[in-house]
Amino acid sequence: MSTSFYDEMTDEAGHVRAHYASYASWLAEMPGEKLAQKRAEADGLFNRNGITFAVYGEDAGVERLIPFDIVPRILPASEWQTLSAGLIQRVKALNLFIRDIYHEQEILRSGLIPPEQVLGNAQYRREMQGVDAARGIYAHIAGIDVVRAGAGEYYVLEDNLRVPSGVSYMLEDRKMMMRLFPRLFSRYKVAPVDRYPDMLFNTLRSVAPIGVNDPTVVLLTPGAYNSAYFEHAFLAQQMGIELVEGQDLFVADGQVFMRTTQGPQRVDVIYRRVDDDFLDPTVFRKDSVLGVAGLLDVYRAGRVTVTNAVGAGVADDKSIYPYVPGMVRFYLDEEPILHNVPTWICRKADDLAHVLARLPELVVKEVHGAGGYGMLVGPAATKDEIENFRLALVAHPERYIAQPTLALSTCPTFVDAGVAPRHIDLRPFVLSGEEVQLVPGGLTRVALREGSLVVNSSQGGGTKDTWVLET
Repeated sequence: MSTSFYDEMTDEAGHVRAHYASYASWLAEMPGEKLAQKRAEADGLFNRNGITFAVYGEDAGVERLIPFDIVPRILPASEWQTLSAGLIQRVKALNLFIRDIYHEQEILRSGLIPPEQVLGNAQYRREMQGVDAARGIYAHIAGIDVVRAGAGEYYVLEDNLRVPSGVSYMLEDRKMMMRLFPRLFSRYKVAPVDRYPDMLFNTLRSVAPIGVNDPTVVLLTPGAYNSAYFEHAFLAQQMGIELVEGQDLFVADGQVFMRTTQGPQRVDVIYRRVDDDFLDPTVFRKDSVLGVAGLLDVYRAGRVTVTNAVGAGVADDKSIYPYVPGMVRFYLDEEPILHNVPTWICRKADDLAHVLARLPELVVKEVHGAGGYGMLVGPAATKDEIENFRLALVAHPERYIAQPTLALSTCPTFVDAGVAPRHIDLRPFVLSGEEVQLVPGGLTRVALREGSLVVNSSQGGGTKDTWVLET
């Protein structure tokens, strides 16, 4: 892979790319103080609307604004067409994989994936063996992290299939850009993203239990202290459904009910933003007060749909990630449109030796890690950090994978020093119901610290509006 950075706006010769031409000329005419004023206006509006993010590990109760960058990331229609086709293909294969490992386990018998990688995985839920999900769908909402490397090629960096977050920021970023720069949208035909809540609601309704024609859908949140609570409340409000906590639901007569002022109301679909371990204290963590006692029995009986399915997380574990291109070939008999980042699986002796010999060059990740935590970025790490990771790898190689340090693409970003390049990724959101679909765009995350490759909001990253051009 190239170590040079692909610039989203300009090519190697410094010429503005065609799809950025109109925006670049507008930006060149915009005074820096005007941009600073607009950014301050955005921060004030985000703060007033409560668009915040709690970072675990900071002082308890502290929330901060999601940093929002006012320079959009722009993608031409042809590029998005390829990207979206690859994302749909990948999510179809992942859903087939999840169904298979809880039923026939054909992919394990084929030898394509070592059985212990799946059956011994902490995210594999034996309670789901033989359970038929509505429409055979297990990952209804997928957030697929995509990066562009040095030559402009796209790679999938990560599959998020448990409780993927960030879509509310995608929607709010677009609203903010349209409010701050309405005339810009007359220069471009930007594909809309505002129909996502309707698409999500229709997707959830479409996977209701068999025989339920007018399903009641709720969004189950861990509560106001969760880092993504803003998103939970936002999506429930946008879809016109109830936002509930575990204490608002109960099981009786083989059904799930919601407590209301008019009495119990049957619930048919639960869009859960609570991890598996906390969903049902009678099956998983006994000390959980976030879930619903008896929920899994109703779910296994097919009388309620939980999205994403219990046990779907095994497919987004980083130790499973290297096998996804093989899943596409195995289940769909197609070549993957989108490629993985080359990955070394440290539980393999040869891979571990390679990684240990090149730690300062590589990115090392915990297989169960998320949010940018538990990882080593070799080129940016101190000697002590590298040596600590070396000891951890030797002690527990099965807990880690490693990848080359990608030359993530950069996009012009408005920072304190002015407009400067910063590294970005993209998280589109793929919905699986009656059909597999996604809105054109996604959440572009940006590493605001100069030279940083870590874009996660939990690690100080920000967000950008993503424009997919219609023509």
